Amino acid sequence: MFSISADQVRIEFPIYDSYTRSLRHKFGLGQIARNLDQALKKKHSVGGNITQEESGRTTITALNGVSFDIKQGDRVGVLGHNGSGKTTLLRTIAGIYEPTGGTINIQGRVTPLFDIQFGMDTDATGIENIALRGRMLDISAEALDAAIDDIAEFTELGSYLHMPIRTYSTGMMVRLAFGVSTAIKPEILVLDEMIGAGDDAFFERAQQRLQKFIEDTGILVIASHSTGMLREWCNKGMLFQHGNLLGFGPIEEIIERYEGGEGKTG
Repeated sequence: MFSISADQVRIEFPIYDSYTRSLRHKFGLGQIARNLDQALKKKHSVGGNITQEESGRTTITALNGVSFDIKQGDRVGVLGHNGSGKTTLLRTIAGIYEPTGGTINIQGRVTPLFDIQFGMDTDATGIENIALRGRMLDISAEALDAAIDDIAEFTELGSYLHMPIRTYSTGMMVRLAFGVSTAIKPEILVLDEMIGAGDDAFFERAQQRLQKFIEDTGILVIASHSTGMLREWCNKGMLFQHGNLLGFGPIEEIIERYEGGEGKTG
């Protein structure tokens, strides 16, 4: 059984700013910036909570003591304003960020799809990039061998699979990356918004493939501002504001709170 369990997870980003020690900052720009900062405080409606210690170090709290349990079969849509903590949550689930407080326990292999072209080498061939992208996604060599015909058929790249991908158009690059990224059956799938799928002729087939890909996953966690898409794909929702989890429950309930204005501003 796949699962994600978080207990009071906290993610902080300390900001060490050497320029604050300069004379120019102390007697000039620093004072101007402080005046502007005071004027902006009342308008702060995006991002995590910002605090400053006596030492002068600034800390951004991107996730503030978040707790939840996601079980196999859950399709969770994550909503909130820009900088509310949605992407930080996904990257924490993917293991990119280590909690600075609390714990997160994951049962199952996580497949993150944030940038489908990440890790690809423009001087390598399409076939070689299938292997590279497969390693990035922790796909075994045996699984890639079994999927190669499916990838070739889906991308329709033909002989171009044996050419360096620097010879590809942008649309061809997207086809290859998308084909590899959706070639396996994921256990836990993490998506940040939807994946672009290249030209119009390719879009419909890509959407069908993505739908099957999502249906096959054990757990889906996706961040998006598109409530229509979340209604279609998800059965549960999370609502974030300034790094705080305001709600976790049925997707329609969470969307109603979001569309009612909760979680959109400070």
